[in-house]
Order: sequence, then structure tokens, then C-alpha cells
Amino acid sequence: MATKVAVVTGGNKGIGLAIVRALCKQYKGDVYLTARDVGRGQEAVATLSSEGLKPKFYQLDINDLSSITAAAAFFKDTYGGVDVLINNAGILFKEADTTPFSVQADVTLKTNFFATRDMLTHFLPIVRAGGRVVNVSSLNSVFSLNNCSPALQQRFRSEDITEDELVGLMQQFVDKAQKNEHKEAGWPEEAYGVSKTGLTTLSMILARRLSKERPNDKILLNACCPGWVRTDMTGPEAPKSPEEGMETPVYLALLPADATEPHGKFVSDKQVQQW
Repeated sequence: MATKVAVVTGGNKGIGLAIVRALCKQYKGDVYLTARDVGRGQEAVATLSSEGLKPKFYQLDINDLSSITAAAAFFKDTYGGVDVLINNAGILFKEADTTPFSVQADVTLKTNFFATRDMLTHFLPIVRAGGRVVNVSSLNSVFSLNNCSPALQQRFRSEDITEDELVGLMQQFVDKAQKNEHKEAGWPEEAYGVSKTGLTTLSMILARRLSKERPNDKILLNACCPGWVRTDMTGPEAPKSPEEGMETPVYLALLPADATEPHGKFVSDKQVQQW
């Protein structure tokens, strides 16, 4: 029997670290904590090792395409593929940040949508039968969706939206934000929310594709909201601890082998949410 393997992006702190900790305790297989910064990643692994857990470390920068392709090749060569992929890496500009919105839109979508899409493009083909893919999104994806124009809402909710169309819409948001024309074009003033609207929609598109192209492989792919969690990213006021935040992503990662749903859904507090 081939060793099973789980991969978590952005695993060195916050929700990502809590996810890795939980998987080390519950998942029957190797668990990889990946991080952009080698020092911080190895420090996180040392922390978990001191708790008696046995994570492995792999350096992965999702904003670097060559880093993604090298990682996909590593897991294919070493394990024959991956069984669990949790796309947790993401960024958020704090409310008090004075960076111009045009820059926030560009930088936020680069990581939260385009880089995460690159991960999925290169890793989905090596997800093995019975695999679980979890994209850490946010309830902000729903709030931003509801603040889009009716025409945009219709496309994001449509069952026939393609990946190419979605990529075009995400690029349109960035382009319009650069010219301060995003509001007239039907977009909200929410870079993080829009990036997560894109990620949730992408999850639904890719789940439909898996059902069509690999119907017998029983791979389940979902987007989820961990909740408002106390991390470096969100600050100390948030009500949830990272340990509470990891519950829904880990629940989706460990869905039993005979499960057929949820698939292609947006899940929060372990419940499928309306999109």
C-alpha cells in the first residue's frame, strides 16, 4: 500500500499550523507543512515535533510557479500523487492599511486567486482516487458576491461559468481597480472578498470538472470558511481560536472514503452554505 500524504499550504502559523497539528493527530499518512519561508516553516515543524507530532516540511511559495511545479513533481515522484490538499495560504490587507486600493486589488488577487489557481492546475492531476481538496475561502466571498452587480452575481452563481471566464472576470476586477473604475463596472470595494468570491467559484467549477472527467475517482473538492479566527492576519478581536478555525477544513479533508458529498460546495461550521 502506498503511503498516503496530505499537503497544507501556508502551514507555518495561524489556521494553517492548527490544520497541520490536527492532521498529524488524525490523518493516517504523512503530513506536510509547507511554507514560503524555510526558517519559519522549520520552526513550526520543530514546535509540533516538541509536542510529539511528526510533520514533514517542504518549502513552497505559491506565488512562484516554478516552486509549484517543483512541488508537484516531488509529490508525484515520492508518493505517486497526493491524497489531501489544503490550499490555506492567503493574504489580507488590514483595514488601517493605507496601501492604495489599486495595489491591494492586484496583490490580494495574485495570491488568493491566481496563485491558488496555479496550485490547483498543477496538483489536481496528481490527486489520487479518493482524494480530498479543500480551498480555504471566507464568508467574505458571499458578502462580496452580494455586493456585486446583478449581472456579475448571475455569472458567479451560474453552473455554466468556465474557468477561462472566471479568470477573465478576476483580471477585469484588477484592471478596473487600477483605473478606479471598479465600482462603475459593478464590483465592490473589497479586494479580499472578491479574491475569495473567485476562489469559491473556482472550487465549484473544478468540482464539476472532476465529476465529469474522473467520475469513478470519488474525489471531493470544496471551499470553506474557517470563521473569523484570531491570527496575525485578522487580529486579536476575532472570536475563534485557530483550533476552532481548523475544524471545518479538517472535517472536509477527512471526509470518509464512502462519502459522496459535500462536493463543489461552500461550507462553514461544517454546514453547506447557500451561494
